[in-house]
Amino acid sequence: MESSDSRKDLPPPPAIIPADVVKTELGPTCEQTKKAATPKRVPMARRGYGAKGQRIQLLTNHFKVAVPKSNDHFYQYSVALFYEDGHPTDGKGIGRKVMDKVQETYDSELEGKQLAYDGEKTLFTTGSLPHNKLEFTVVLEDVSLTRGGDNDSSRGNGSPSESDQKRRKRPYHSKTIKVQISYATKIPVQAIAAVLQGQESEHFQEAVRVLDIVLRQNAARQGCLLVRQSFFHNNPRNFVELGGGVMGCRGFHSSFRAAQDGLSLNIDVSTTMIVKPGPVVDFLIMNQNVRDPYHIDWTKAKRMLKNLRIKTNHSNTEYKITGLTEKSCREQTFSLNQRSGRDGDGEVQTIEVTVYDYFVNHRNMGLQYSADFPCINVGKPKRPSYFPLELCNLVSLQRYTKALSSLQRASLVEKSRQKPQERMRSLTDALRSSNYDADPMLRSSGISISAQFTQVEGRVLSAPRLKVGNGEDFFPRNGRWNFNNKKLVDPVKIEKWAIVNFSARCDIRYLCNNLIKCGDMKGISISNPFEVFEESPQFRRESAPVRVERMFEAIKSKLPGPPQFLLCILPERKNSDIYGPWKRKNLSDLGIVTQCIAPTKVNDQYLTNVLLKINAKVEFCNVIPFELGGMNSLLSIEHAPSIPLVSKLPTLILGMDVSHGSPGHSDVPSIAAVVSSRHWPLISRYRASVRTQSQKVEMIANLFKPVAGTREDQGIIRESLLDFYSSSGKRKPDQIIIFRDGVSESQFIQVLNIELEQIIEACKFLDENWCPKFMVIVAQKNHHTKFFQSGSPDNVPPGTVIDNKVCHPRNNDFYMCAHAGMIGTTRPTHYHVLHDELGFSADDLQELVHSLSYVYQRSTTAISVVAPICYAHLAASQMTQFIKFDDLSDTSSSHGGVTVPGAVPVPELPRLHNNVSSSMFFC
Repeated sequence: MESSDSRKDLPPPPAIIPADVVKTELGPTCEQTKKAATPKRVPMARRGYGAKGQRIQLLTNHFKVAVPKSNDHFYQYSVALFYEDGHPTDGKGIGRKVMDKVQETYDSELEGKQLAYDGEKTLFTTGSLPHNKLEFTVVLEDVSLTRGGDNDSSRGNGSPSESDQKRRKRPYHSKTIKVQISYATKIPVQAIAAVLQGQESEHFQEAVRVLDIVLRQNAARQGCLLVRQSFFHNNPRNFVELGGGVMGCRGFHSSFRAAQDGLSLNIDVSTTMIVKPGPVVDFLIMNQNVRDPYHIDWTKAKRMLKNLRIKTNHSNTEYKITGLTEKSCREQTFSLNQRSGRDGDGEVQTIEVTVYDYFVNHRNMGLQYSADFPCINVGKPKRPSYFPLELCNLVSLQRYTKALSSLQRASLVEKSRQKPQERMRSLTDALRSSNYDADPMLRSSGISISAQFTQVEGRVLSAPRLKVGNGEDFFPRNGRWNFNNKKLVDPVKIEKWAIVNFSARCDIRYLCNNLIKCGDMKGISISNPFEVFEESPQFRRESAPVRVERMFEAIKSKLPGPPQFLLCILPERKNSDIYGPWKRKNLSDLGIVTQCIAPTKVNDQYLTNVLLKINAKVEFCNVIPFELGGMNSLLSIEHAPSIPLVSKLPTLILGMDVSHGSPGHSDVPSIAAVVSSRHWPLISRYRASVRTQSQKVEMIANLFKPVAGTREDQGIIRESLLDFYSSSGKRKPDQIIIFRDGVSESQFIQVLNIELEQIIEACKFLDENWCPKFMVIVAQKNHHTKFFQSGSPDNVPPGTVIDNKVCHPRNNDFYMCAHAGMIGTTRPTHYHVLHDELGFSADDLQELVHSLSYVYQRSTTAISVVAPICYAHLAASQMTQFIKFDDLSDTSSSHGGVTVPGAVPVPELPRLHNNVSSSMFFC
């Protein structure tokens, strides 16, 4: 019999979860976090440089930073600001005004030290201040700093505190602020030099943060809008109309980067969205696309206006909008203090007046149209303050954070494009106008910034040879090719198909005849469609799911069996509400491949593009069931096969990405997608697995998901491994190459110690004696490094790779521009090789990455990032359409949402039908 002491050492019993509850990871577990905190894997060091390709001299938007070789330190201090009554200040933007006043008033007490202030609670100096704790008092003139936004408009009947009453006696004249500065730590400037020499330095990020704060302070003093490391001037020349009361504002990103060539300042053009300044009512009319104020939806308006800042026509003071009144201006009342006379008890007398009456009769301000509309409230819940609508104007440089419409997004892309030479001129002007050499903090620390673009050497890799139909090989030119007079390498035969038309504006016969004719030229044998299903006009006002169900009732009544594919004609080209329900019905419920189109101009190029997608996903008729999809082209080295390392041993290639809700939809679940290669030694054919996970969680939670008490793994990787095994001649992959998108440098450790660990565990779960070798590569598109050809108006040639000077001083990274930048300035992809057990040389790896940019089956161009990552984007995007995330309560109950205490319900995506689960449905 066990003693009680021995039982103490036993683990607690497993939690009992009801059978109908789906347990979802909310991100890394405590155990995973612990592993990441003490990582057993770190990003690998560079093993060498590439040599293949034609050398080319380029310029890049990195500007060399000279750092003095000294033993100086940046000293960090904590800052606290208080009113006279001891309450902390809480007005936005007060801090910078206060600290500027401190530096101006107490220069001698600060011993002439320059301050780098982050605008909140931290400041830095070069060298120490005279004491570890300092206290100052400053008086700010002609500013409003009162809590709750004091104003001279109508005041509600909430009773203000005594301290508030004292401050309101002189609301716009002066404020006395107490400042406490306390020593926190010091950061060696030499930490920068250590990292540049390839050494580890725990203080490097803090030292660079100081320099970034100096730049932000420089921009703030010029009145810029600051958005992380980008800044935007209030200059109408930088504004472009996007429609809906939204404007694009062009500014500049700036950040310091450690590179092989030393510290550099990376400056790039940046764009953010702002609310169009001017009358509030004009903004609402544009935003809601209505004719006049009488058609405004005030519920939507309230959500849109909350927290935006306004100025009124009769004062120069800014206020923050806290809400709208339920009643109209002519009905909304408040208590007005009477200037003359007190009642018998000595109390000030008040009368109830309407906001309209107050401004028209007491303030003698004519109001043209505000009487019938809500008032804008700029006060607090217990002390509201009202303004009539027409007196309020939105101030400039206010970020618009809601989701853009497809038209606004397209307009933003079009209007923010710049050709290479135009971008270089913009950057030169930005550097000149910033005048960093005159910044007192940089000068006091001996740091200077060059005004010249850094020169780097690139190499242009030759395009890989492609194989098409009839055994023909050819080389793409300038990153492009076409199928004129060429057949697809592996065309399908389509005998059983039908057309479904949700649009009344399409010539079906013309479209069908030309599709069959174009397919024949490409080697695709297409029979006449079995049927054309036209939607009945009486159903067009029904909801999208109902329209889809009605259409399938008609299809089932006429088709003798399941078709190979359905061609669906949608009424709208972008964001059709039919698309999601249609895809879900076909792919999840019925297992039918479908191609959606919304043709506006039918020509050979359009039809060829449609056929490329159809061929990549439609079932072969002459092979075993459910082996889906033809091939449009292959790499010759795939066909040989002669891909370095990959062709020698069974190799699985994974593309992994997590997509999050767009601005304005940040409460929807994140979507994790993993695509995996199949039919080794091919690297052109893939399948996809997609899962939901908790919002804003970047690490993929369900790569390995063992079910407690069973030998079952419901994770994504198991699906990929089993499919590779069945499609690659019963071989397990000896090598696994992982391309990960969407993570920042601060998350590399997590990728290596959480995600890679999950994949290893999934392999061990299948076979504990199986030990494949791994390679992990992160691809980043969201960075600000650009490359230019000196003296040329053209973008860099496709195939350009750079692995020197502006790359990391220690880690294994390189930039690649695989595609031909036809519009704007090419954005290279930044590849970080975090882990390599396969032993790739720099040349072989860069060739592999370059080749994987040519296997994208949807187009006849090289793409900017490897195809597996593009496919992961597509799969996540398409599966997102399966669930309407607007109503999570419905989806979580009907799709097994989480009910774990404290967890946010995460609806599961419907699973793909077995008939299409291994297809390239996302093409």
